[in-house]
Amino acid sequence: MTVDVSKPPKVGFVSLGCPKALVDSEQILTKLRAEGYVISPSYDGADLVVVNTCGFIDAAVEESLDAIGEALTENGKVIVTGCLGAKEDVVRSAHPQVLAITGPHAADEVLQHVHAHLPQPHDPFTSLVPPQGIKLTPQHFAYLKISEGCNHSCTFCIIPSMRGPLVSRPIGDVLQEAKNLAEAGVRELLVISQDTSAYGVDVKYRTGFFGGRPVKTRLRELCEALAEFGIWVRMHYVYPYPSVDDLVPLMAEGKILPYLDVPFQHASPRILKAMKRPASAENNLERIKAWRAICPDITIRSTFIAGFPGETDAEFEELLGFLEEARLDRVGCFAYSPVEGAAANALAGAVPQDVREERQRQLMELQEDISAELLAAKIGREIEVLVDAVDDEGTIARSKADAPEIDGLVFINDHFDAEVGDFIRVRVVDADEHDLYAEAI
Repeated sequence: MTVDVSKPPKVGFVSLGCPKALVDSEQILTKLRAEGYVISPSYDGADLVVVNTCGFIDAAVEESLDAIGEALTENGKVIVTGCLGAKEDVVRSAHPQVLAITGPHAADEVLQHVHAHLPQPHDPFTSLVPPQGIKLTPQHFAYLKISEGCNHSCTFCIIPSMRGPLVSRPIGDVLQEAKNLAEAGVRELLVISQDTSAYGVDVKYRTGFFGGRPVKTRLRELCEALAEFGIWVRMHYVYPYPSVDDLVPLMAEGKILPYLDVPFQHASPRILKAMKRPASAENNLERIKAWRAICPDITIRSTFIAGFPGETDAEFEELLGFLEEARLDRVGCFAYSPVEGAAANALAGAVPQDVREERQRQLMELQEDISAELLAAKIGREIEVLVDAVDDEGTIARSKADAPEIDGLVFINDHFDAEVGDFIRVRVVDADEHDLYAEAI
């Protein structure tokens, strides 16, 4: 295939799934751009299309297959990667005409397939990328992935079979990436992985180096180092291990955001055992109280599954009771959905779908009431927010309690000279179940 270097080949890209998949997409795009490929914003302008898929639950599989089908229809030349790519037979069965298929975190393999179907001679004039790489998030925030894979065997999850066991990134590489992002204008880093609390376990917390000084490959030391960049640092997917207690004083000191995304999943000891959840024996209510005693402003987000196989009415009521006592700030709930290949499929006592959905509805109704009460208590307070958008109607921002795309927003109706990425102080004047309304100070 002959390529005219005056018109570099164009690659279209579709990224689906969680923030961890988004980081995979950013890594692939960075490598493509570094080699001189142009990223096309449309199907018809692309020479081929890469689709980064999700395959965690049935709905995600359907969405991924639909996206592949759309790319094939609109463009015709498609390379598939990501979690669904780990199930090559599923993709091939639905779309046998795709050019190639890889699993997740396989940037080098994707590039090999792109090279095979769309060669690109190296050209120094088109091979320049910024130090922070190509990002798919807005300029003022970015995801920082610190590890791949997971060592757990939760019965409802197939992620370890797709992404493999825990592999922690060298702490020097993580901190260099964070430094590059901060210097590029990023104001908020969202630390992610499959199991953030386990960072460094696989390498026995060995000592790495950054800026000529030793740093242990461990979450506390990582957070302390990230705090030195002077930007917001938000922790996601933090399993409730005892080591997490070491992070809360850092939050109280203002070094990292007072925010923990902790996937508790349930409150019944029997259900947690059936789920094979790590730290299921911990008294999570007591740990939450201890966290709040150290850092009263801490925001706790969590996710739960309603209608897990064998869940009785009494166990569901136990979950509701946990929520009433824990009074978590942000909660998501999924009605249990069987996932092909998950061990939970073999458990007895499948809950009917209508019951699963009704339990999900009840849980979210309870949480809405709790959330409304917690947000109403903030009326009259002065808080710091990060501006996400500015338009003719006003300014949209997020507080320290709000992660992008999954939590609430702060709507500021005043017209003033704010720009995206600015930190400003506001006074809360109203609230609803999810969002705050404020005026600039």
